[in-house]
Order: sequence, then structure tokens, then C-alpha cells
Amino acid sequence: MPNPAETVPEYPIRTERLLLRPITQDDAAAMHVYKSDPEAVRYVPYGPLELADIEKRIATTWSNTAFAQEGDAVSLAVEERGTGALVGDVVLFWRSETDRAGEVGYIFDPRAGGRGYATESVAALLALGFDGLGLHRIVARIDERNTASARVVERLGFRREARLVESEWFKDEWTTLLVYALLEDEWRERGREG
Repeated sequence: MPNPAETVPEYPIRTERLLLRPITQDDAAAMHVYKSDPEAVRYVPYGPLELADIEKRIATTWSNTAFAQEGDAVSLAVEERGTGALVGDVVLFWRSETDRAGEVGYIFDPRAGGRGYATESVAALLALGFDGLGLHRIVARIDERNTASARVVERLGFRREARLVESEWFKDEWTTLLVYALLEDEWRERGREG
């Protein structure tokens, strides 16, 4: 089984229609379009961002491209292969070395909605997590009101494991959190069926 600390993903990660690649400062203006939109960031752990905030995060927290230790996260830009347009970004967290656990997160430009890009991108993160990093379990934590995000992980075979009623004080209100999870064996079985 691979050790995340010894694995550096090969970029770009290619899917049928998309490229997942490290985020660069050249992405800041395109990211600002959706990361400054209150509705687009409603369910992510930050409010609308100014361009300067995005540039700072690209230079710091969003610049990591490999896993060196438990707690690391790799954030990747999602680009349309045909046009080169930035349509969103995704993140894979290495939550536990002992438990071989990870977590996925994602945000997409609403103008790219309804095309299956989130599902395609998260599927690529699952391959990275399970095949590349040797993870055993990957979770997605979703605000219950974010039904579109829940549909993404359900299409990928995640099972809903918990509904934590008003469990987090998030953006000045209590929110109910849904916890979805997928095990490596379940993912591999699904791959054999598909």
C-alpha cells in the first residue's frame, strides 16, 4: 500500500473532459468570479473573498502539491480540457495516517453547473486517494441544505453515515451536517461493476 508521505501526484490529472492541476496565481481572477459570489461560497468554510485574499491563499494554503504529513491538503484547479477555462477547484485532505483517512471538498463556478464536472473531478480525487495515496476511507462533510453537493457524492457511491443536527455554528447560524463516506473496497467494487 502506498504511503501518502512518499507519493507525489503526477500533474495534470486528466479525466475525460477536465484537467486537475496545481493552482497558480494566473487562476486568481477566474477564481475571484465564483469565490466572491455569496451563493457560490454559501457552504464552504469562508465567505466571499476579495481578489487579494485569493492571491494570498494561492501563495500559501492552496499552493501545496504533495502530501508530506498527516493534516496536509492538496488543492487543485479544475480546468476544461477543450477550452482551458477554470471551472472550479477541489481539495483532498489527508486526515489520518493511522486510519488511512481522507476527505474531499469542492467548489465550482455556478456557470459551469449541471455538466457533471464536480462528479468527474471528485472521481479523480478518489482515484488519487485510494490508488495513489493508499487511503482506506474518504469522507465528504456536507451542509444538509446543499442538495447538489450531496447528489455528487451519492452518484459516486458514497453512503450517508450521519446526520448531525445543528452540530456546527457556521456563518452565524446552526447548521445540520451530513457525513458521507466511501471505503476503498466499495470504490474498487464499484469500479468493477462500472
